[in-house]
Amino acid sequence: MMSIELVLASNNEHKFAEFSRLFPGVRILLPRDIGVAFDFEENGSTFLENARGKALALFRQAGRPALADDSGLCVRALGGEPGILSNRYGAGPDGRSLETAKRNEFLLKKLAGVTARAAFFVCCLVLQSDEDRFVVVQETVNGTIAQEPRGKNGFGYDPLFLLPGLGRTLAELPDEQKDGVSHRGRAARRLAASLLVDS
Repeated sequence: MMSIELVLASNNEHKFAEFSRLFPGVRILLPRDIGVAFDFEENGSTFLENARGKALALFRQAGRPALADDSGLCVRALGGEPGILSNRYGAGPDGRSLETAKRNEFLLKKLAGVTARAAFFVCCLVLQSDEDRFVVVQETVNGTIAQEPRGKNGFGYDPLFLLPGLGRTLAELPDEQKDGVSHRGRAARRLAASLLVDS
């Protein structure tokens, strides 16, 4: 079997650990592992624009196949917020992102008194294997926003995202079960079939 290496267009250790699990048999690297200082301004208007921009930018820097992800939480009662601004939601005038706990607290305050708490997670993955060759997969998972954070096995909004069929948040699930139902897990399984990177 052909050995595949992909550079992840992120410096996030949590995403690195998750994608390393989601692509068994594929060696996932961070930009720093190959001596690349990667920083991309996410100014697109869609998850796809951000993911494609990151993948292409890293491919051009690294000269090798790049995997990019843009993910976010969309709450229907908030008109789809935080959406593509999920990581910067509630940022102050200086534009600096809040720490995860503060960001989750900000979201819960926005939903205070709201009973219709339907939401969905989006994950858009782009595999850029050449300048003009790329594969795109976008997946979602539906749920609701819990009244308070629950669980420790997750990051971002995972402790708030309740899966009604299971009665637990994403952060309350063990890795294997989370990967089976999450937006990233679904997208990764679809993309794995397209890992036809030229040797």
